[in-house]
Amino acid sequence: MRNLYGLLTESNLRLCYEGLRKNAAPGVDRVTVREYGKNLDENLADLVKRLKQRRYRAKLVRRKHIPKGDGKTRPLGIPAVEDKLLQLCVTKILSAIYETEFLETSWGYRPGRGAQEASQVLAGRLAIGRYHWVLDADLKSYFDTIDHDWLIRMLELRVADGALLQLIRRWLKAGILEEDGNVIDPLTGTPQGGILSPLLANVYLHYALDLWFEKHVRCRLRGQAMLLRYADDFVCAFEHEAEARKFHEQLEARMKKFELSLSTEKTHLVGFSRNDPKGNNGGFDFLSFRYHWETTRKGNRKVQRMTSPRKRQRSEAAMRAWIKANRHEPVKVLLGRLKRKLTGYWNYYGVNGNMMSLNKFWRETQRSLYQWLNRRSQRRSYRWDKLLNLLKQHGLNGPRLRGNYQQRLWLPST
Repeated sequence: MRNLYGLLTESNLRLCYEGLRKNAAPGVDRVTVREYGKNLDENLADLVKRLKQRRYRAKLVRRKHIPKGDGKTRPLGIPAVEDKLLQLCVTKILSAIYETEFLETSWGYRPGRGAQEASQVLAGRLAIGRYHWVLDADLKSYFDTIDHDWLIRMLELRVADGALLQLIRRWLKAGILEEDGNVIDPLTGTPQGGILSPLLANVYLHYALDLWFEKHVRCRLRGQAMLLRYADDFVCAFEHEAEARKFHEQLEARMKKFELSLSTEKTHLVGFSRNDPKGNNGGFDFLSFRYHWETTRKGNRKVQRMTSPRKRQRSEAAMRAWIKANRHEPVKVLLGRLKRKLTGYWNYYGVNGNMMSLNKFWRETQRSLYQWLNRRSQRRSYRWDKLLNLLKQHGLNGPRLRGNYQQRLWLPST
């Protein structure tokens, strides 16, 4: 594709400005989206002028470390408003190109493809296929280890606009301002939090993993095989154990070629068979769900999803901390905010067969409310019956299951 750089016009950038979150955190220049919009016409005219004269320079990316709940942190990059605006415009341009290129195996960071639906599709495919082994894989520090040279070479396969590629290089090479004031010049990676980063990450694994699995791996196997990837987490299922183990070895070599590595802590090969006399009916975690075989009341076998125990424990700890930190709010305000948080939780985890896990989370939430609401003063304010009635009055009636929708059963079997 040529002359894509010419699409960075004032009119297109103005449309992209409307798509920016107005309450987003500011970058290194401390200019917010709303402040930038006060003189939007002048700012856009100046930006386009600098783009045409090739005087545009990417600003430093402000880094913010977000706790992950396991003692580790996730580094998020916060670009300046002007960089966000341009990245959103470039993302829309590249998305129009690559959405026709990406395979059905790719789910993360794509329009109309959420994690909940990807989870249900995976369960459906495992249930109807002849799969007995599952490789649950995760890449170590993926966003921080993407090789810039490989990424540009991949983009050049579909993008022949040197000016646009040079613009992307500037974002990749932009310095990172750490919280302690140090500036890091990145040699690899694309900042998490950047608007363009998810698309670039998908392009990288599209060539490094998806096409390789589809064109060179799956077609050469004797048994069935499938791949489902959500960002840098992916699951591969195989009919034969030998082919699954061989692929695991090939995968490590393939990722090494592109300067990536598998996380030994999060990558597991497990038996996952409907009826295996050897007991190969283990479970695995993916997209915050635990997948395992279960016998129905009618005696049939099905793939069941439940909240990952580790994820549920983290969610419970986060909920306890949130209730403790917000216990000073008026009860009406506190319960209104809690209802919105729980609605999001039920919408994601409210799948058939997961009610036991949902009830555990709900009971822990009730216990936390009982504990911290009664510590707002020196005397106990709520008995259990009074608290339960209060929750019902504010529409907090416990967990619910979300409605089912038609599954996408894709990927023809080999």
